[in-house]
Amino acid sequence: MIINIPENSDFSIHNIPFGIFSTQDRSPRAGVAVGEHILDLAAVAELDVFDFNTAVLEKEVLNDFIGLGKEITKKVRRDIQLWLQDDTSILANKPELFVKRSEAQMHMPVYVNDYTDFYSSIEHATNVGKMFRDPENALLPNWKHIPVGYHGRASSIVVSGEPIHRPKGQTKPKAEEPPVFGPTQRLDFELEMGFITGKNTALGESVSTAEAEDHIFGLVLFNDWSARDIQKWEYVPLGPFLAKNFASHISPWIVTLEALAPFKVHGPQQDPKVLPYLEYEGLKNYDIHLEVGITPDNGSEQTVCKSNFKYMYWNMAQQLAHQTVNGCNINIGDLYGSGTISGKDENSYGSMLELAWMGTKPLKMKDGTERKFILDGDTVTMRGFAEKNGKRIGFGEVSTKILPAK
Repeated sequence: MIINIPENSDFSIHNIPFGIFSTQDRSPRAGVAVGEHILDLAAVAELDVFDFNTAVLEKEVLNDFIGLGKEITKKVRRDIQLWLQDDTSILANKPELFVKRSEAQMHMPVYVNDYTDFYSSIEHATNVGKMFRDPENALLPNWKHIPVGYHGRASSIVVSGEPIHRPKGQTKPKAEEPPVFGPTQRLDFELEMGFITGKNTALGESVSTAEAEDHIFGLVLFNDWSARDIQKWEYVPLGPFLAKNFASHISPWIVTLEALAPFKVHGPQQDPKVLPYLEYEGLKNYDIHLEVGITPDNGSEQTVCKSNFKYMYWNMAQQLAHQTVNGCNINIGDLYGSGTISGKDENSYGSMLELAWMGTKPLKMKDGTERKFILDGDTVTMRGFAEKNGKRIGFGEVSTKILPAK
């Protein structure tokens, strides 16, 4: 092996995820994560080993590289895997091609043109329905017929590590009193995965479930922050607005769909039968272990949730098919959030709203404090990985510290 990769590394030889990084002496550019290092693709390009316009590797986002198509991006990934395992390859004895991840700054990997957030975990939707509507009829009538989603705010999607201030807005603490304005008292994380599209389509064109994977470049971890008290007051009749558009965070490395292929699994049984345009063949869910930790200010991290992407009722192929069935066009770099990923076990609930059951079951922290929702000074960190037959592919982490409201 050209470079040492620690055992159980998220960024094994089987992964080769793409991202944008910079250092003190290297401008933002494309790289791939390899163990504790980053392989500088712009520097590799200077060896004249790629058969495409390598100027795309010097861009501040990956959109143009992704836009070259999977024929190119898959070959780049395969070539890197071969080079890393060949002590006589073009990467041999060239330490200048590698940068320690600890010495690099990560940037948004893509320019997000548009962003859609889905609501595709039946466990999460059921829990929310029990809390806010009817415990006996928690799901709304449309939920098992369409992958429910809404268009979110692309401009406030930021990369892991960027802190955010507690958002402000209108809330209505007491039903009999008028609304008030101020910082949210119910700031919440949402454990999600996001997929990024790698092809443009024309207005009026649809993408079928059979074609969807050709249009998906890869996945990231996604924390879709929510202000639950603001959301409760504003969401009728048009859905979330200020409660969701203040920030969402993604992990910096995009793990390709090809890397995740060995971890495909069956999804939940869908009943009633879906309409023909949502039918699909083969395995469309992915066995990706997920967890969330909370670190109080000057404290130690405590794991509060362990879930799995395989729980999703509606899969990515169905989500993209539904998004486009009316002729909605998509762009390279579009981001699609899975919706909060919850399992059946209470420890697998993907939000504080569920974990603390709307504040009625506070979580006990190591430092003796309690959490109903996220406090100022807390850092929320999400991690994810897939592992099977000795192969491990991870996403690193998406981590954010909450600062007081401005």
